[in-house]
Amino acid sequence: MIDIVQKITQFNAGRDPERLEMKLSKMRENAFIFLRATCHLFYERLAAGDVLNQAPATWICGDLHLENFGSFKGDNGLVYFDINDFDEAALAPCTWELIRFLTSVRVGASSLGVSPAQAAVLCQRFSDAYSQSLSDGKARWVERETTTGLVRDLLDSLKQRSRPQFLDSRTVLKGKSRTIRLDGKKALPINEAQRTKVTAFMADFAGHQDNPEFFRVHDVARRIAGTGSLGVDRYIILIEGKGAPDGNYLLDLKHARPSALAPYLPIAQPAWPSDAGRVVAVQRRMQAISMAFLRPVILEGASYVLRGLQLSEDRVALDGWNGKLRRLEDVMTVMGQAVAWAQLRSTGRNGSAITDELIEFGMQERWQPVLLELSAHCADQLEQDWRQYAKAFDQGAFKSLK
Repeated sequence: MIDIVQKITQFNAGRDPERLEMKLSKMRENAFIFLRATCHLFYERLAAGDVLNQAPATWICGDLHLENFGSFKGDNGLVYFDINDFDEAALAPCTWELIRFLTSVRVGASSLGVSPAQAAVLCQRFSDAYSQSLSDGKARWVERETTTGLVRDLLDSLKQRSRPQFLDSRTVLKGKSRTIRLDGKKALPINEAQRTKVTAFMADFAGHQDNPEFFRVHDVARRIAGTGSLGVDRYIILIEGKGAPDGNYLLDLKHARPSALAPYLPIAQPAWPSDAGRVVAVQRRMQAISMAFLRPVILEGASYVLRGLQLSEDRVALDGWNGKLRRLEDVMTVMGQAVAWAQLRSTGRNGSAITDELIEFGMQERWQPVLLELSAHCADQLEQDWRQYAKAFDQGAFKSLK
């Protein structure tokens, strides 16, 4: 029996107390949020899963679930829909990525008003799309012109958004200058030591760029985003960009921690210069085109991931299925394809399987029913863990972390 309180306490030690309290409270809400916040527990449960470890080794994002796909503008200026969170990226059997996603579908079903039987259908659709795309052996990407349903709705909606509207939602405009909106939902104040640290870093960073003025800092705040990473040192930075007030840009600067999968991986990992280097390298390998400004950086001896925040970032509105299961099935197809394409893009890199091995695996039929059944067991176990956590939370077991 895993001691839920002890494991969560150890994993979250040293995080920003204000944002950690938000994380712990969110985890109490339902099992799906709990799954998103406890990647380390999930993989500890899988450590003895020999059936999973027999699959080809691939690069994985490490924390694949329903909400780790989204839209973003690539560094070529075009909008893409792809996997978008690589904090836990690692070299692992390809089935590790699949089992976590399938479990998230089953656990998240009730929040969407989807029955267990319907969730099983969605899992099968994802598995089929992944298998077919892997066996095709060609890495493609999601395009607005050819995709349909809820993903198409998301990509179409992005055409209506403007930079001034996006900035207005994240900043406060006074005359011709902006400051970050400290709403307690997306951003919190920082102290002077933090402001000095980040501003000095950005000044040095700008000095090595072709257009230093573009990166001139206007404001800095602590960023609130995600679930599993809440409490990790993270900032939102308002910079000059193409000119104030409506040409300003926002950046995300996030401390990179070791992958939560690290203690349980059955495959030796390559040596990386830093954890930020690992995150960025794998993201660039797996995505068709990566986000603007994405790069690993060093801040006071610690590694951070720097990237742009954009008006084109969003997730699929899954609750818009409106009782029509086909709409969710279409999303599962797109997500299954995206995962297969991402793995195919990164073949043969630092120990990952070559394309031929993934094609052969995709053509096999025996692993699908095993994985689908195992995901049901994982979902049941996760529900039990969440209930244990909720009981402990209500009894005040985590007060020392807040």
